[in-house]
Amino acid sequence: MGKLRVVEIAADHLLETPCCGIKNVEHEGHKAKREWLEEHFELGLKSKILLTPDGRQNGFIEYLPGEYAWRGVEAKGYMFIHCLWTYFKKYQRQGYAKRLVESCLEEARQANMKGVAVVARPKPWLASRDIFVRLGFDVVDTAPPDYDLLVKKFDSTESNPRFKGDWEKKLKKYGKGLTIIRADQCPHTLRFSSSIAEEALKTYGLKTRIEVLKTHRQAQNAPTPYAVFQLIYNGQLLVDHQISKTRFKKIMNKMVGS
Repeated sequence: MGKLRVVEIAADHLLETPCCGIKNVEHEGHKAKREWLEEHFELGLKSKILLTPDGRQNGFIEYLPGEYAWRGVEAKGYMFIHCLWTYFKKYQRQGYAKRLVESCLEEARQANMKGVAVVARPKPWLASRDIFVRLGFDVVDTAPPDYDLLVKKFDSTESNPRFKGDWEKKLKKYGKGLTIIRADQCPHTLRFSSSIAEEALKTYGLKTRIEVLKTHRQAQNAPTPYAVFQLIYNGQLLVDHQISKTRFKKIMNKMVGS
């Protein structure tokens, strides 16, 4: 079966490695993510992938100093993990996810940081908390509906990171109509937002406002902890993660009584 190898993505070979599961360098999401990565490498971002012996991406971890996190958190002084995933079942339960997290922990120690923090949840697009708990992380904050903020501190006396909060207050600025908030931190948000916007116009006659987050400060003050994708209708949060246009139609049909 062969062993997987860890490859760190760097600015000089962005065209040579898969990006968040996207291999085609002409894919619009791949292009957007490459630009995002180039900007954030200078801020200390690390992006590492697991490659199978035949060159397929089987896993991924992305992390950077917490003050630059693209999640609704305050985590200054901590290394912050954006994403962690593994894919092919035949390579799972062999310690590869642990290996990725431990590489992050080691770099945080070398940088004299307070520890490592991460947002987890049981639903799609974020890792569950189980892997982190097994590695000694503790839940230090929660946010609705099912978000956990976990941390592994190198010094127990350090203050904890926390969620930014005020989610409902942040939603109030989005009035009537359909709004999508997205960011290139996840390259898949571009495809999902375009598909939903097209369906909204075609089926419901709704013109979608698409707000693209451009800075980590905007992401940290988004109306959900995940931050990089939200779908809002008439000031109400419909979903806080990427969904298909089919799922969007089911939600909208309930909203409009169809």
